Order: sequence, then structure tokens, then C-alpha cells
Amino acid sequence: MKQNKYDDKAFFQNYSKMARSVEGLDAAGEWHELQTLLPDLKDKRVLDLGCGFGWHCRYAREQQASTVIGVDLSENMLRRARELTNDLQIEYRQTAIEHIHFDQNQFDVVISSLALHYIKHLHDVYRKINHCLVTSGTFILSVEHPIFTARAEQDWHYDAQGEKLHWPVDHYHEQGQRIANFLDHDVVKYHRTMATHLNELIGAGFIIQQVAESKPSLEMMEQVPGMSDENRRPMFLMIVAMKK
Repeated sequence: MKQNKYDDKAFFQNYSKMARSVEGLDAAGEWHELQTLLPDLKDKRVLDLGCGFGWHCRYAREQQASTVIGVDLSENMLRRARELTNDLQIEYRQTAIEHIHFDQNQFDVVISSLALHYIKHLHDVYRKINHCLVTSGTFILSVEHPIFTARAEQDWHYDAQGEKLHWPVDHYHEQGQRIANFLDHDVVKYHRTMATHLNELIGAGFIIQQVAESKPSLEMMEQVPGMSDENRRPMFLMIVAMKK
């Protein structure tokens, strides 16, 4: 049984209150960088894996993508995505990312934002993505950064007054499952080193084109209290890969 926390009522209620859930991409701290990594989407066939509320799907159509398919395991996520979408060229499908099956050369661009760190075995997923992409097609992904996932606590070290001292990194090379607290619930995530993230893509037939590590925009640092602390360590890793 694949993990599906977003169909837990209490968890979904908490998630729905997050700024990125209410305000969309502009409230996502990594979007100002991820957006620059996307290729020209005009007339492209796009697949979004772990589409959530469908923000990236709708953005792709705003950029004149020809068709978009959004995949997510959560019924709650897809219900909200459909409520927010009024576009016959966007199709939402409920399935686990691990279980996708698409035709060869079906897509020009595949996007996956903050979903793949929930998957235990990525090698097979990457091969499926490679299979459904056209030659020279683009795969753009974002995941929680290895510096962020190394410790299950995923939190700062604080002094006696509650001030942030530093972000600790430990057990970095011990890859595998981490049980982290997210939105007051235990969530299973999977830690991989930076090398593993890149080498699994290379092994699946991709060429790495660009790598980015998230940092807050000036606007967010001005508007969101505490956001400047995100400069002290990257929370997200973003990779652009091309099918050979």
C-alpha cells in the first residue's frame, strides 16, 4: 500500500491551510527558481507527477502547452484540482507515481514537484519517465534537499532562548527511510545523497542539464517573517534532465 497521507482528513485540512495551497505557485518558496528551469511549454505535451492541486498543470496551459496530464494518488488532491480547473486540455488521473504506464514518446515535458522524496525506489520510476518522453524531452524535478532529509528531525538546533543556532547534518550517507513530522503527522520520506539523485537519473538514460538549490527571493524575505533563514541552508533540490 503506497503512502497516501493527503487522504487523511486531519492531514489534508492542515495542508489546505498552507500558503502554497491557498495562494498557489507565487506562495511556493522555490517557484521563482523552478519557473526559470522550465523549457518553453508552447505546444508541448506535459505530464505532471504528483500534481496535487494542479497548480503546475494550469501553469503549463497558461504557457500554451497543448495537453496536460496530472497524476496523483490522493483523491482529495485531485478533487481540489478539478474544482480549480476549467480546461478540457487538462486531464487528472488517480494513481501512484510508481504505477504509471504511458506510451513511448507520449510527452515532451515531465514535471514532478516535491513528490519523489516520498518514493522508496526511484530507479524504475525514472525509467518509466524516460520511456514516455520523446528523445531530447525534458524532465524537471524538485525534491527536498539531501541536507534537509539527512536527519528525520528536519529542524534547526536552538539555544536556550529558542534562537536558531545552525542546521545540523548527520547520517548523510545512511540512505533510506526517514520518519519526519510534517503538519503534526508522521510522514515517511526517503533520504538520498546528492550523488544518488544525479546518478539514478544518469543510470535511467538522462543527461543532467542543470541543478539548482533553493534560496528565498528578495520579495519573500521582505514579506514572510523568518524567510531569510532559508539562506542558511537549501530546503529543496531542483534538477533538469534531458532524455538521451
